[in-house]
Amino acid sequence: MEEEKIEQSSEVNNQKNSNSALPWLIGSVSALAFILVASVIFLWLRSVADEILIGGPPPTLTGWEQSYQELTGFDEVSGLDGSGVVVCIVDSGIEMSHPDLRHLTLTGWFDVINGQNEPYDDEGHGTAMAGIIVAKNGLSGNAQGVDLLVAKAIDSNGEGTDTGIAEAVDWCADNQADIISLSLGGEGGISFGGITTDQLESAVQDALEQGIFVVAAAGNDGQDDDGDVSSPGSVEDVICVGGATRLGNVWRGSSQGDNDGRLWPPMLPRSDPDMKPEILAPGAEVPILFAGGAGDGAWWGWASGTSAATAWVSGGLAIILEAHPELQREGASGGPNAIEFIKTQLSENSQMDDGQSEHDDKFGYGIFRIDLMLEVLSNSSSEEELEYSSGYLQHIDINDSNQAERRKTPKVPPASSTKAAEWLELTD
Repeated sequence: MEEEKIEQSSEVNNQKNSNSALPWLIGSVSALAFILVASVIFLWLRSVADEILIGGPPPTLTGWEQSYQELTGFDEVSGLDGSGVVVCIVDSGIEMSHPDLRHLTLTGWFDVINGQNEPYDDEGHGTAMAGIIVAKNGLSGNAQGVDLLVAKAIDSNGEGTDTGIAEAVDWCADNQADIISLSLGGEGGISFGGITTDQLESAVQDALEQGIFVVAAAGNDGQDDDGDVSSPGSVEDVICVGGATRLGNVWRGSSQGDNDGRLWPPMLPRSDPDMKPEILAPGAEVPILFAGGAGDGAWWGWASGTSAATAWVSGGLAIILEAHPELQREGASGGPNAIEFIKTQLSENSQMDDGQSEHDDKFGYGIFRIDLMLEVLSNSSSEEELEYSSGYLQHIDINDSNQAERRKTPKVPPASSTKAAEWLELTD
C-alpha cells in the first residue's frame, strides 16, 4: 500500500512538472519565432532604408545621366546589358552595401593593398567607376549584366604603384577578363618598338596579346598639359579615353595626345587607329555613386575626369562584345586582330566635332557612339564584310554611309537649362 501511494505521488509530481514546463516551452518557442520575424523585418528595413530615407538620387543627376545616354547613343540600345562579358575594374575597390549595388554578386575580388578577402572601398573612386557600369535602382549603369571582377590596387589615399597595378592587371587576365578598365594613369617608362621599362605597361601589353581589351584614362592635365596622354593609355593598342561635356565639347581638363613623335623619350609618330586619345566619353559632371554614404549620408553625386569617361566606354564595349561574342578573347575571332578591328571601327564611327574630318589631338576620333558601333557591326555581318579565316578576324573596308549620321550633341538640352560644364574646376 505504501508503495502504491509513493507511485501515485510520483505520477502526480511528474504531471505537475509537465504542466508547469509546457507554458515555458510555448513561451520559448514564441519568443524565438518573434525574434526570427523581427530579424527578417529588420534586415528588410535595412535593405530599403536608404531608398526610404534618401529617396534615391536627385532629379538633377538622373537628368544629367539621361543627357549623356543620349549623347552617346545608349538611349537607342535595347535588349543588351553586357551579359556573358567579363569586365575587370582595377581601382580602389567597391562598396557592396551601396543601395545601387546590393543586387550585385561579384565574379571575383582581389586585394593587392591589404589582402582582405571581402570587398571594400576605403577611398571611393572604385565604387564610382563600378556604378557607371553596373548601378541599378537609383542611377543606371550602362552594362548591368556583366560579370564583374574587381581588383583593389589603389589605396585609401588614391595612390597605387606600378608593381601593384601590374599585379592586378595580371590577375584580371588570369581570371578570364574580356575587358580591363583602368580609370587611372601616370608617367610611363621608356618604350620603343613594343619594349618598355614600365612594369604596368608590360602587363597591359601581355593582356592585349591575349585578346583582352584594355581601356584607360587619357588624364586630367588639360589645363596644364604635359603634351601627351597618361600611361598606360599611351600604349599602342589600348583604347585611351578623353572627357566630353554634356554639350558635346571637350572637357577642358582632358589631356591631349602627342601623335607626331619625339626624340626623347623616344616615340615614333602614331598612326590610325591608334592616335591618342582615341575617343571621348562623358567626363564632366558625370553622375556617380559615393562609397560609405560619403561620410554624410550622401550615396550619389557627380565627378569630372577622364576616369569616368573610361568606365563609360568599358561598359559600352561590353555591350558590343555581348552582341558579337566572336570578338571576345575566347571567341572564334578573338585576339589582337579583334582589338585592331574594333579600334578601326571606333576611329570611323565616332561622333566627330563640327568641321572635323580626321583625328584631333584633343577630340580624338570623336565622341563614343554605341548606337553607330552596333549598327555598323550589324551591317558588316549581314553584308558579309567580315571574313573569318584561321580563327581570327580580318577587316575589309566598308563604305562611309554612317559618316553622314555623325551629329553633334543629339537631343542635348540647351546650355541655359543646366550648369555649363566647361567652367568646372578639375576633380579626380
